[in-house]
Amino acid sequence: MSEIYLAAPSESSSRELPFDVGEYIQLLLRRWRIVLAVCTLGIAVGVLHYSLTPRLYRASATIQIEQRTMFPVDSNTNPWLAAWASAKYYPTQYRLLQSRGLAERVVRDLRLMDDPAFDPSGAGFAPGEASASGDELRVAHLANRILGGTSIDPIDGTELVTISYVTSDPELAAKIANGVVQSFIDRGIDTRSERVGRTSRFIDDEIEGLRQQIRDTEEQLQDLSRNTNLITMDPDTNLTLQRLSNLNNDLATAQIERIEKESRFNELDLTRKERIAEQGSLGLVSELRRELLRMESDYESRLQVYKPDWPDMIDLKAAIEERRRLLDRQVDKSFNEVREQRSAELQSARSREQRLIAEINKVKSEALDLGQASVEYNYLSREVSARKGLLDQLLREQSETGMSARLSRERESNVHIVESALVPRSPFRPSLRLDLSLGLAAGLMLGVSLVLLTHLLDRTVKTPEELEALTGLPLLAVIPDIGFSGTGYGYRSYSSYGSRRSGSKATGSDTEDVSSIELIPALKPRLAVSEAYRSLRTALLLSSAEQLGVVTVTSAESGEGKTATAANLAVVMSQLGKKVLLVDADLRKPRLHKIFGSSNRSGLVNHLTSGASTDELFIASGQDNLTFCPAGPHPPNPSELLASERMRQFLEDARRDFDFVIVDTPPVLAVTDAALPGSIGDGVVLCFRAHNVLRADVKSCCDRLRLADVRMLGTVLNRHQPRRAGGYGRKYHYYETYSEEIANEISDSAA
Repeated sequence: MSEIYLAAPSESSSRELPFDVGEYIQLLLRRWRIVLAVCTLGIAVGVLHYSLTPRLYRASATIQIEQRTMFPVDSNTNPWLAAWASAKYYPTQYRLLQSRGLAERVVRDLRLMDDPAFDPSGAGFAPGEASASGDELRVAHLANRILGGTSIDPIDGTELVTISYVTSDPELAAKIANGVVQSFIDRGIDTRSERVGRTSRFIDDEIEGLRQQIRDTEEQLQDLSRNTNLITMDPDTNLTLQRLSNLNNDLATAQIERIEKESRFNELDLTRKERIAEQGSLGLVSELRRELLRMESDYESRLQVYKPDWPDMIDLKAAIEERRRLLDRQVDKSFNEVREQRSAELQSARSREQRLIAEINKVKSEALDLGQASVEYNYLSREVSARKGLLDQLLREQSETGMSARLSRERESNVHIVESALVPRSPFRPSLRLDLSLGLAAGLMLGVSLVLLTHLLDRTVKTPEELEALTGLPLLAVIPDIGFSGTGYGYRSYSSYGSRRSGSKATGSDTEDVSSIELIPALKPRLAVSEAYRSLRTALLLSSAEQLGVVTVTSAESGEGKTATAANLAVVMSQLGKKVLLVDADLRKPRLHKIFGSSNRSGLVNHLTSGASTDELFIASGQDNLTFCPAGPHPPNPSELLASERMRQFLEDARRDFDFVIVDTPPVLAVTDAALPGSIGDGVVLCFRAHNVLRADVKSCCDRLRLADVRMLGTVLNRHQPRRAGGYGRKYHYYETYSEEIANEISDSAA
């Protein structure tokens, strides 16, 4: 049995309708053809895109980048510093792989300017045809093309890096990918060779200078010996000579110290700032770097739980940036302190050397009286010995630097090729599978969006829940569309009061069916629609604590089944054994007389205008306990007649003579006639047609009746199509199947 709605009318005009996922799923299932068509279109677009997209090939090479120590082989730095790895090392290498300088080197190494496969515009370009600046611009332009097709993909947790290049020529893709790898290796070797070469040249220059000084000093000794006949001297017998000897020793030490300080000062230009700062900050830089790494690790771990815009994450990010700035400041500060310290030490060594030289000169002048020749001879001998000692030390350093230079000439590198790029056999793009997947996904989303958009743009009332939410009134009954259920019965179509809609069969045909829904509870009581009208009767009788005597039936606009509802409600009421009077108060376009097949020459209008006797108006309907009162001839002033005292008295007399009086009135929005009998009777039943009446019209209808202080008993949703209504239609699935079985029985009997 159909459901009965007994909820009391709400004071508000509407309430919010809850979101129902099942409703939208049912909507998509009902309109699957639209989704399928759009998906097919998306797949076709994907196939078209695959057909029109140029084929691109990707070649990839894999290299291993070992982290090379930053300290040379002759360094006396502690081993733990030599093994310390900079956190910026690998990001720097990745950035170098994507630098324009490396790309320009690839262009020159592979002679891509003369390769028509890479640069068709430069085919046949002869050297010297362009200026040097133009040639550089062209190389830079080609380098940008290489950068545009190159991608660097580090493999997490390893020292491996994949270098890929994408182009339309598979052989060129492999050639450039391998060229980038080889140019990167050569660049690292050349950079290290250049650094070792600078150090070696500096030491060679110092050695050559010392050797020349030693030769000059020895020549001076020989000249002094020949000129003064001095072969040997004993400084133990002369205090001045002993002092001069000590000063010479101090000067030699000061010179060695000065050269060492100068070498350490020059080392600042050849060593990374971080290393120098690490040595001069007493561990503060290392501590700050460890704390920064810890904070960054903490941020990355928290990022797995919180979003970056979380207040704590923002504070932590700010703390990391502040710690990084503090580290940079500390590195700069420590480096500057070391630089100033070494500069001060160098200046001090130079000053000490100059002071010793000045002191020696002073002692020399004092010793002139004792034997200038002997003093000079002793000085030159000591100077030769000191410079020979310094020369020995520099020769050892030259040997160690030469070893590094030989390693550089051996082309040893910390970058190793793991996998060379091979010529790809199949294109990287386009991908038929990807294009089909994207086309299908886009078609599916567009199809679903189109269905949902169409549904959202449909402003008509479609479901009972929606009608209840709009009106705030109880739903008395849901009348299924019998034409939709397949029984062959439909609503009649009649002209309306200037309405933009008119009722029609559910099949969409403009031709009227042989049988209509009017009086169907009496003609075919076993149909689902007949059961729905009996449910309306039950709900109406239970909708009020008071006994209902006069009930007005109306709708928002014409064609919504109000006349059929009034007629069928009268039939099911009479089937209870009650005396029922059906009054046609639609004085503008009456239709009940056509349903019952009677004349409309006299009726309610005659009584209201001339006081005709009701016995002359009431006509037997052919149904037990059901009496019919037609509207009568068309009056010029229907609203005044329905608002007259005689109309009120007519309804009072009918209430007294009949158990139940049902009044069929015009639509509410078309004219104001419906509010007049409604205010006299016990209440109004509002009829609305599913998928036809607009939500705004429903609200306007209810608002107009509320302003007229008309009691609204509830609503009836006509021509409801269960399958079209989604989940709500499952409640009526049983009756739909039952009605189809009855229709088959009727067809068999007719045959």
